[in-house]
Amino acid sequence: MIEDDEGHARLIERNIRRAGVSNPIMPFTNGTAALEFLLGADGSGRDSAGRHLLILLDLNLPDMTGIEILEKVKNNPHTRRTPVVVLTTTDDSREIQRCYDLGANVYITKPVNYESFAHAIRQLGLFFSVMQVPETA
Repeated sequence: MIEDDEGHARLIERNIRRAGVSNPIMPFTNGTAALEFLLGADGSGRDSAGRHLLILLDLNLPDMTGIEILEKVKNNPHTRRTPVVVLTTTDDSREIQRCYDLGANVYITKPVNYESFAHAIRQLGLFFSVMQVPETA
């Protein structure tokens, strides 16, 4: 999970857990740390070879945009099959199209209302509990 808002991160994790998902969640508050985990210190992506990953990605981060992260993940031969769920407050249709063009698998606009946000994340957690995640190359 790449999310700089700690309140959103806690809400996301709590409601994914409530939906029955028990997989480990690695939280990152900035793109630099997330990319180092995903692509390794050398940026090759070999560190992710053989992992089963799913990325929850906010677009508005302090050090880089989620678009930049999405591009790097989807352009790397070791991580390009990794499902990416964009979960952000941005609802601009051009931004949504760009994310899908770059390979995002799902784009979700975070509801402003707390209860609606919690409900949306629980639904997402139910989706996660039945989806198959491919092994990275």
